[in-house]
This record gives sequence, C-alpha cells and structure tokens, in this order.
Amino acid sequence: MNELMINIEQVYHTYHHDAVSEPVLHGIDLRVRRGEFVIIMGPSGCGKTTLLNILGLMMPPTRAHSVCVAGRETLGLPDNARAKLRRETIGFVFQRFNLLPTISAGQNVALPLKIRKEPLDGQVDELIERVGLSAYAHKKPGQLSVGQQQRIAIARALVGRPALLLADEPTGNLDSDNAEAVLSLLTDFHREWGQTILMITHNEHLAVGADRVINMRDGRFRN
Repeated sequence: MNELMINIEQVYHTYHHDAVSEPVLHGIDLRVRRGEFVIIMGPSGCGKTTLLNILGLMMPPTRAHSVCVAGRETLGLPDNARAKLRRETIGFVFQRFNLLPTISAGQNVALPLKIRKEPLDGQVDELIERVGLSAYAHKKPGQLSVGQQQRIAIARALVGRPALLLADEPTGNLDSDNAEAVLSLLTDFHREWGQTILMITHNEHLAVGADRVINMRDGRFRN
C-alpha cells in the first residue's frame, strides 16, 4: 500500500475576476502519510481553503505537476471519477457546518451513506452518541447551538470512516470551550481509527494535537 495519502507537487492556482487575475497558490508541494494528523496554519487569505478544495477534489488547480490522493493521480480524471473518489475516500468538516436545514441532525449524519447507497448498520446512532448528541438526533440544525451543529457535522464527515478527513477552520465559529471539544473529538477519532486528518486553522492553540504543523503565508509554505 502507498504510505502517502496526499502527494502533490508544484500546485498553482489563480482566480480570475473579470479582467483581473489573482494568484493564490505558488508551487505548493505537500506529502502527508497515511494516518498522519497535519495542521496547516496561516492568516486569512493565504490560500489555505483553496488548497483544501483542491485536495478534496472539489476544484482542479490552474496547473500542477501532480495531485495524488489516496494513491491515485487525480489530474485529468473525468468529473464522475473525481466525484466517486471523493465520496468513497474523503470526509469534510466546514467552518459553516453545511448541514441541510430541512432534515434532522440524524438524517444529516446519515446522508453520505445514503448517497453512496450503503447500509446504515447502526453507525449513525453510534457516531451521534460519540459526539454526545443522542438526545438531539431528531432536531433540525436550526434547533441546535453552533457547537452542537459542528459536532453533528463531524459525525457526518466521519460516517463510513473515510480514509481522509479534511477540516476547514472547524472551530472558526466556536467559542474556546467548544473549540477545544471539537479538537478533542478529532484527536480521539484519529487515535482510534487511524484516519489521515488535514486541518487548516489560524488558531495556534489548536496545534497541540497534531503530528505536524505547516505554516502558510501568501500562497506558500514557510519554514
């Protein structure tokens, strides 16, 4: 088995707004081993989210030498193959939760399994219990606090035990107590399940649980 979950080389990305070009990534190289917990830190606007979107196969880079995820080169893959690899391999935790407001918390957690047409086999209830929200599974996201919504979002990201978990500022909208609770959950699942986790943040206090911290500024990694 390839020991690298992520192996990217010379990744560049530029956004084009009307007639203006905005370069945001400048030749990024990154290797993340399977089972590693890596945090990328940097100020807002330094390119962290763009990089995560490329790694999560939600957008292609403007140009790159290689974007290899879970042992597979993704450059040039057709959209349906990228979507299949994303569904089967990657879980996402977002700063804004991205929960569907019209269905219950439990149904939100089960959604990735339903999309993949996999059996629920009790893991939805188990995950909701693990994040401490069994009594709230029937409630809709709007009836939950922001901390509870993020814990439900983590349960949804982990359902099916994806090999790679990508977390985009998962504590950005939380107070310090809830931020620590979310980091503790991610650390516990990483330790128990051996998932690869790549988390981006600008909060240096969250780096304590990581195997490795990478600093990013102006679209480049800094030593």
